Amino acid sequence: MAITNGYASLSEVKAAARITDNVDDSLLETAIEASSRMIDGYCERRFYTNGTEVRYFAARDSYTVEVDDLAGTAITVETSSGLDGIYDETLTASDYQLEPLNRTNAGLDFPSTRLRAVGDYLFPVDPVANETGVKITGVYGFATAVPAAVKQACILASLRQYQRYSSALGVAGFGDMGAVRVARIDPDIQSMLMPFRKVTHGVA
Repeated sequence: MAITNGYASLSEVKAAARITDNVDDSLLETAIEASSRMIDGYCERRFYTNGTEVRYFAARDSYTVEVDDLAGTAITVETSSGLDGIYDETLTASDYQLEPLNRTNAGLDFPSTRLRAVGDYLFPVDPVANETGVKITGVYGFATAVPAAVKQACILASLRQYQRYSSALGVAGFGDMGAVRVARIDPDIQSMLMPFRKVTHGVA
């Protein structure tokens, strides 16, 4: 099988495991893709992009709209003044600002997750029906390249899943205290991914 939107390649995982044959390539590819989706679920965001996409959002209030991760600033923002599905207004870059404003932390560049109206512009909002009134065209995802820590976490998680074929019942072996069970999530993987876990309302 081919790996779809994987955060590590087959060759990278095989190199880490010192595997030189092709016997288990299919199992390893499955482990890589499964590990990549596990990372998405744990972090509540994805680290790949699918090119330009159109998505719709309901403004939280007249000034702000929470959006999915935007990997770049090249976006088109349209609004529906009547909240009727007709997007009749196109905003200019001076009508809004992308937030958080300071998106670099600990050497990591984070995506935009919120738009704030500036100047005289307000987002259309219906607090009762919560209708979608904002249409944004852009590249969605955490970044256009997989962060190094995410790649490393994927390699370790893939090897971990691959080894589970030898411990399908969750028992990795036996020690002086009895059965040694496989932990729910590797602490090293968890620490690598912790900075990437999504915070809904970030600090600007």
